[in-house]
Amino acid sequence: MKITHLRLRELSGTLVHEGPFWEERLIRPVDIYPEHKAEREEWWMPHRTGDNRSEVHAIFLEIETDEGVTGLAGPVSRDVAYIVDQQFRRLLDGQDPIATERIWDKLYRSAVHGRKGPTMMAISAIDCALWDLRGKWANTSVHRLLGGPVRDAIPAYGSALGYSLEPAKVRERAKAIAAEGFRATKWFPRHGPTDGREGIEKNVELMETLRDAVGPDVDVMLDAWMSWDVPYTLRIADRIVDLDPLWIEEPVMPDKIESCAEIHERSPVATATGEHEYTRWGIKELLDANAADFLQPDTYWAGGITEMVKICALASAYDVPVIPHGHSVPANAQLAATLPPTASPMLEYLIKWNELLQFFFKNPVKPVNGIITIPTGPGMGVEIDDTKIESETELTWGDHAPLKAIEVPEHVADSGTV
Repeated sequence: MKITHLRLRELSGTLVHEGPFWEERLIRPVDIYPEHKAEREEWWMPHRTGDNRSEVHAIFLEIETDEGVTGLAGPVSRDVAYIVDQQFRRLLDGQDPIATERIWDKLYRSAVHGRKGPTMMAISAIDCALWDLRGKWANTSVHRLLGGPVRDAIPAYGSALGYSLEPAKVRERAKAIAAEGFRATKWFPRHGPTDGREGIEKNVELMETLRDAVGPDVDVMLDAWMSWDVPYTLRIADRIVDLDPLWIEEPVMPDKIESCAEIHERSPVATATGEHEYTRWGIKELLDANAADFLQPDTYWAGGITEMVKICALASAYDVPVIPHGHSVPANAQLAATLPPTASPMLEYLIKWNELLQFFFKNPVKPVNGIITIPTGPGMGVEIDDTKIESETELTWGDHAPLKAIEVPEHVADSGTV
């Protein structure tokens, strides 16, 4: 079997919802600059076309073969799609799609200037599509190909990205999340070090409101999204420790590993990080620094299924649980089904975000009573629902004719000079 074509499908459709869909954004590292702090929306937020309707756009990667088996991955961003098209398409043409280790290594070695960020995200998407293809070729699920299942259901925690932070609404939504069966919920503060005492009080009030709303039996987490620093995080931790938060997430920028380790050592509240780290080598730096109680690499960012298997094995040697970032629940569920609860105790489910990420799926992977049941269908267990597509474009950015071999002059070849 050989890869014959890569297809990048940009789909659009309409999401129907009650009231405003995206109510609030999270704090960002760039918010230290007033002109950015004042921004209410980000480019990726859904565009409202009416009071109860929003446009949904998503790009999916499909890898086709000469045996008629196709692998699916996505959604991916446009910059990731561009890299797949321009940098990796030619490396995949004619390759054996079942040889995922070989393909991963080739892509990684060819992208020495892209070991992190969008290039690694592109490798991750290709890898996930290949695992989906492999499962469909074998007519079994990815978790079975990986040696599972260890379990057929996994607890999920409800992430409230996009929800209002107005206290009355926080109380109402947190109670609703707990009533849906989630035994943990994560929220995203809007204030950081540049907001002074008032910002600290707002963050503490958020934690107080959440704990009061869900009671003592539901875990609560705060996600600082890389936007705090060591003194600020320790001060917040001291203020909220009696409210029993499960963790404070990503308190500092990803490259500040020593700062994260200092917080982990000094904070009375556990720390989680790793969402914006890549590959086993990046995760090993966090583990060696003893920087966190929980690791959260993203399957669609850190290297795909192939690399996440290695990351999870590495983390288990340090006794640090992996809770994959919730960008792709179907892929995360397949991976976590092969891990014992001590190695991966739960999955993240971004409640609003998954209405967008899984909008075009015929069979989205959603928790019921706070529990995600592992899909048992071929591959990742999801497929596109054509009835939701209102328009479609196949993306490409250039000529994809086969590369011509470069002729080396005989005198250069003989001399061994490059």
